[in-house]
Amino acid sequence: MSRLARRAIAAVLLVAAPAFAQEKVDLATVTKIKDEALNRSQVMETMSWLTDVYGPRLTGSPNEHAAAEWTMKAMTGWGVQNAHLEGWSFYKGWRNDRFALQVTGNNPFPVAAAPRAWSPAPLKGVAKGDALMMKLDSIGDTTKYAGKLKGKFVMLAPVPDIKPHFDADAHRLTDEELAKMAVAPMPAPGGGGFGGGAPNLANLTPAQRAQFARAALGRLPSDTNFLKFLVKEGASGILMAARGDMGTVFTDNGAPRVKNPPPMPAVHVSGEAYGRIARMLDKGLTVPLELTMQNTITPDTLSYNIVAEIPGTDPALRDEIVMLGAHFDSWHAGTGATDNAAGSAVMLEAMRIIQTLGLKPRRTIRIGLWTGEEEGLLGSREFVKAHLGERKGDTVFTKADYDKFAGYFNVDNGTGKIRGVYLQGNAGVKGIFDAWLQPFWANGAQTITFSNTGGTDHLAFDGIGLPGWQFIQDPLDYGTRTHHSNEDVYERIQADDMKHNAAVVASFVWLTAQRDAKLPRKTGYVLKGALP
Repeated sequence: MSRLARRAIAAVLLVAAPAFAQEKVDLATVTKIKDEALNRSQVMETMSWLTDVYGPRLTGSPNEHAAAEWTMKAMTGWGVQNAHLEGWSFYKGWRNDRFALQVTGNNPFPVAAAPRAWSPAPLKGVAKGDALMMKLDSIGDTTKYAGKLKGKFVMLAPVPDIKPHFDADAHRLTDEELAKMAVAPMPAPGGGGFGGGAPNLANLTPAQRAQFARAALGRLPSDTNFLKFLVKEGASGILMAARGDMGTVFTDNGAPRVKNPPPMPAVHVSGEAYGRIARMLDKGLTVPLELTMQNTITPDTLSYNIVAEIPGTDPALRDEIVMLGAHFDSWHAGTGATDNAAGSAVMLEAMRIIQTLGLKPRRTIRIGLWTGEEEGLLGSREFVKAHLGERKGDTVFTKADYDKFAGYFNVDNGTGKIRGVYLQGNAGVKGIFDAWLQPFWANGAQTITFSNTGGTDHLAFDGIGLPGWQFIQDPLDYGTRTHHSNEDVYERIQADDMKHNAAVVASFVWLTAQRDAKLPRKTGYVLKGALP
């Protein structure tokens, strides 16, 4: 450890010392939790069921529903109580059952690709046609291709510029990185939005206008009018240049936003294959393609959160609720392992550990496994709205369970080891969490940062003033290889990290359930009663 890291961590521990000394830590129970988590773990078996058997778990899909049924049965078998599904309104389910993209002709070769989520299949399951590169300067520029797209697989410039990898894809947080996080200042209160609407192009420089135009063109595959244009012109499909290389194909957020979207098949093509086809077109060659795609569509308009609990035993506190959770849904090119069967399996393992050890929490411990996270935290927000409250501006309209809520803990940054906690600007819990992490210092979990982190389901709770946290994790190859890609599979999961994570989560949940007082909350919200 460098001198900078040692000095920063020492300063943080010095500030936290008074609260650390006052906070009670049930070390005997934490030791039992660690022993069960590390020596009799079932977390990887749970992972295999969620990924190998039931993955991927796209929101609303048949796989998601089957995985939810298995999960409820597993928890019931462990003795966890009241396992049930809570439905919320969605669009429709989609699962890809068969897919292949092939260059045909004199020099045939398979194309590494993945279907876009919710993409319609060709009418007869197979579509044939030649590739055509659309070179556009603006969205309105599409009109120059009128009458030229019938039977074509449309491609959009630019072609990916693939660079060599001089650094390792996987990374663990260094002492210096953790030290900087530990001394991060308290974030400014408030939203953090940047306003809405399109910029005034007249106020932009030529370079800025060009950048804005490129960004707009990059969104064309999601533009309803563009897709209607392709359908009208009789195009066979749209080929999207996927982010990634070396066999990795990242998919994007192809979630349905429009009722009855235009029926235009869309495919993510690997960067290398996209480049090969583009270079052949530049040579004036014809590149014939054949797309095979078959999907299962579930017309059900509901998706489901999975909820279960270990009831509290203290007559004065058992109506109060400690929650742990993770998003259960995934994308579709892989099996949804690091994003986010990893978080779901850790939360399930934490529940199994507490139940298996016969622990009797004072407060009720409730697990929530959310769907629709990938489409905008939909499932967790629906749960919060139904059970806890709703925010309108700076005012929170609360429900009965709002005042009984003790805290929420979330895992959704892949399989990497937990190294600490993002406080989400909640200064009141710093000394408490410092004390709770102490049994895990030897395992590398000792960093508390005031910093916020976003993009996942703790925000549904934090957004209405309830205490909710995401753990700091080693990134590993989450951002470089597995996040929303075809590489998001069981083999990317690190078993030792998962066991450690389950021990940390189970301990934090247990200690929250046993405290005499609920965990501190942030201030700054105007609270009212029920919604008018």
